[in-house]
Amino acid sequence: MRFLDANIFVYAYYKPKKQLSEKDAQMKKQAKKIIADVSQGKEQVLMTAIHISEAANILKHGLPQEQLTVVLRGLFMLDNLKIVDVSRDQYFAAVELCEDLKLEVNDALAVDVMQQNGLTEIYSFDERFDHVDGISKLP
Repeated sequence: MRFLDANIFVYAYYKPKKQLSEKDAQMKKQAKKIIADVSQGKEQVLMTAIHISEAANILKHGLPQEQLTVVLRGLFMLDNLKIVDVSRDQYFAAVELCEDLKLEVNDALAVDVMQQNGLTEIYSFDERFDHVDGISKLP
């Protein structure tokens, strides 16, 4: 099982307004493959409700509401996607952890949740995860 970061959805679904660079085009292609593999049950992944909300809040600016609803509804129907709730205390711990790890709070939350669930790999394009001990960023 791997953690699935919100930015994978952004790269997979967001419609660019300009020509993508070669690097961004490759990231979009990789993100679409990850989402397809998850949707087809080929990958076991974990997300928090916070990270789903983060993806939804960004995608609402690039997708019609109907399409966003279909995407979100589909996530909740996947047996291979474990969605974990986050308590007030867990989020506060992530706020404290973000200073130590030099991460944004939702990224620190991902690290904390990964550690609590024994995960060492995360699907993300956020390069800050490259500097977190014990975490491997994919692709």
